[in-house]
Amino acid sequence: MSDLLRVATAGSVDDGKSTLIGRLLHDSKNIFADQLDAIDSASRRRGLGETDLALLTDGLRAEREQGITIDVAYRYFATPRRSFVLADTPGHVQYTRNMVTGASTADVAVVLVDARHGLVEQSHRHAAVAALLRVGHVVLAVNKMDLVHFAEEVYDGIVADFDVLASQLGIGSVTAIPLSALHGDNVVEPSVNLGWYAGPTLLEHLETVPVRDRSAVGARLPVQLVIRPRSASHPDYRAYAGRIAAGELSVGDEVVVLPSGRRSRVAGIDTFDGELESAGTGRSVAVRLTDDIDISRGDLICAVADAPTPTRELAGRVCIVAERSLRAGDRLRLKTGTRDVRAIVGSVRDRLDVASLARLDAEALNLNDIGDVTLRLAEPVAVDSYSASRGTGSFLLIDETSGATVAAGMVSGP
Repeated sequence: MSDLLRVATAGSVDDGKSTLIGRLLHDSKNIFADQLDAIDSASRRRGLGETDLALLTDGLRAEREQGITIDVAYRYFATPRRSFVLADTPGHVQYTRNMVTGASTADVAVVLVDARHGLVEQSHRHAAVAALLRVGHVVLAVNKMDLVHFAEEVYDGIVADFDVLASQLGIGSVTAIPLSALHGDNVVEPSVNLGWYAGPTLLEHLETVPVRDRSAVGARLPVQLVIRPRSASHPDYRAYAGRIAAGELSVGDEVVVLPSGRRSRVAGIDTFDGELESAGTGRSVAVRLTDDIDISRGDLICAVADAPTPTRELAGRVCIVAERSLRAGDRLRLKTGTRDVRAIVGSVRDRLDVASLARLDAEALNLNDIGDVTLRLAEPVAVDSYSASRGTGSFLLIDETSGATVAAGMVSGP
């Protein structure tokens, strides 16, 4: 069974993000005949001389009329070697929140750069967001090489500039690939026009880049449901269901339940397909413990060795995703994993200028702003830092009245 790679693409307007994804799907034979016919018809209606593959991902009517990407468009495809989820994220600065959404679960970020223009302000922004969200690997896709006559020196200059940027941002893994999404050069098949390039095509690289569990913590299982069937055939059955957010859980492991602090051992791990001896990150399971402990939805079952200390105060970096300001004193609900508690914004420390990485003084954060805040919680929560675990180091801030999500956040410390 092939594994799954989550890929987020980002670039400035007209760098060719949607065209690249369309070409990737078309040349890897992942487009149905009726989809291709529909795209052909839409391209003719727009007076285009050839099929516009960008229409595969520019699904919103507003996007098709303006020729830009606004929402995050997801596409799924597979090759014999791997399955993929592709997120086409917006390039406009006013849609930073959408890029944060698309990149938050990505294993790889593909940052597109127009070979004619090199790195621009949005290139810095997209690389910074990828670094901020701890995306494991970045692909620098130097697109539209056909418009610079496939010149190696142009490509080399852009790669050198990006290497400096990646070093400043702390991005440790970067692969650069020259291509032309419009004509298919180096997307799925090697290009005859890029004889000086000896590396893989984009698809070859995506098929082989390693997918790692980047969690630096032990097992974490947010409890979603307590299962007690109370049937005649299972009178004493009791299990705690959820999706493993980090690490690996095995039968016999000693665990602690937070925030109560009660300890036990794993007696069994059940799934729809039967029992398991161990289960890793991303697996949905029902865990049985050797002791009868009072556990409910929102509790966290953790490995004892590095269990976090429950806290009522958090420091975090947030991205505002609602059309409202976030200020000190605001009352919200904080949701992390399956736990939901009331929270008050203690302070807004600063706002991040994503292009320059400077931290600016701020009294409030507005739509698409990214900044550091402190939070005071009505009940203790058990979280890890985002740098140690994406799964247990992220949270949402929710408006108590409307239920709308105000901000997405990453835990930086207590």
